[in-house]
Amino acid sequence: MTKKGQALSVLIVSTLAFTVCFMVWMMFAVIGIPIKKTLDLNSTQFGLLMATPVLTGSLVRVPLGIWTDKFGGRIVMTLLMASTVPAIWLMSYATEYWQYLTIGLFVGLAGGSFSVGTPYVARWFPKKQQGFAMGIYGAGNSGAAVNKFLAPALVVGFGWTMVPQVYAAIMLGTVILFWFFSHSDPAHLVPSHVTFKDQLKTLKDPKVIKYCQYYSIVFGGYVALSLWMVQYYVGEFGLDIRTAALLAACFSLPGGVLRAVGGWLSDKYGAHAITWWVLWVSWVCLFLLSYPQTDFTIATVDGPKTFHLGLNVYVFTILMFTLGIAFAFGKASVFKYISDDYTHNIGTISGMVGLAGGLGGFVLPILFGALMDLTGIRSSAFMLMYGVVWVSLIWMYWTEVRTGDYLGHPSKRLQSHT
Repeated sequence: MTKKGQALSVLIVSTLAFTVCFMVWMMFAVIGIPIKKTLDLNSTQFGLLMATPVLTGSLVRVPLGIWTDKFGGRIVMTLLMASTVPAIWLMSYATEYWQYLTIGLFVGLAGGSFSVGTPYVARWFPKKQQGFAMGIYGAGNSGAAVNKFLAPALVVGFGWTMVPQVYAAIMLGTVILFWFFSHSDPAHLVPSHVTFKDQLKTLKDPKVIKYCQYYSIVFGGYVALSLWMVQYYVGEFGLDIRTAALLAACFSLPGGVLRAVGGWLSDKYGAHAITWWVLWVSWVCLFLLSYPQTDFTIATVDGPKTFHLGLNVYVFTILMFTLGIAFAFGKASVFKYISDDYTHNIGTISGMVGLAGGLGGFVLPILFGALMDLTGIRSSAFMLMYGVVWVSLIWMYWTEVRTGDYLGHPSKRLQSHT
């Protein structure tokens, strides 16, 4: 097989593997609802249940990225996926809250696949195509939407315990498929004289911290909302689990599959321009989503009159769909920054930035639940996200827009952000 053929094969099979891993990682978004009912969990406990797999998937991203640089993506990805199969299967036998949390930690290893596949795929393509290639691979985020299509059907037809059993079988099949259709290239490995300590020194770069902040929004927010939306639709609009999951997929699906488009746009127009507009679109959507269902009474010449103000399910879904597109573009543009600035150690840097994004996906669902228990307002989740987007916008303005720093960036194709 030619080098180009190997690159294409690696891209296809890696994207499939990442899709399955992400589907497994988001499993609690659907099965968490019947578990919550069975265990009588409050919103904070429910948030922790959903977020537990995200914690492990986040913490392992840095070492996995380093190991990918050193040993190659093929072997690391295969071993990672294989290690999750027993835990996924055991999930169907859990009965206590602590058991779900413990097993969830091991299932969460699947989330670390992103920092393996990103450098693995990127190195098979020339620099000018890396943004698009990483975007294609990142489209595996659509596994969150696949979960929302498949899991509710299994829950309704066979009970929630069937979901982890089916997912374990799918993961095992994917491991075998990945091994036979992926390839290795020794030239892609970091030279053996480079130590872990040498690689980790690059994490002191202030640009890495900034990229972590951006990614905590576009990826961490995506993960958190993908986990939170099914139960939000059920509680806010009174929908059944299948309809709620279908509408929630209107956010998860574009948030995954359109990442490739974001990668192409980032290659063409530069990471800065795309990220800047992503943050502004997110800011507008989250501002509108933050407004709670409100009844208010005003005094008129004809006496007091009561009015209702709030988003209906259709407007809410359109806004979530738009937000999903923005997050998809943003996830790709942040990694375009990384591929431009850190060509020789993409694995290490992508692991660190991926860690920040994953930790955002872990912390946010817990905060969503805590805010809901504290205020009783479901849209408080969007209020929190709105505030975090403000931080990114201000940071980006002061470090890139105001200083013009982005004009000298390697990915720059436009002369301004407008």
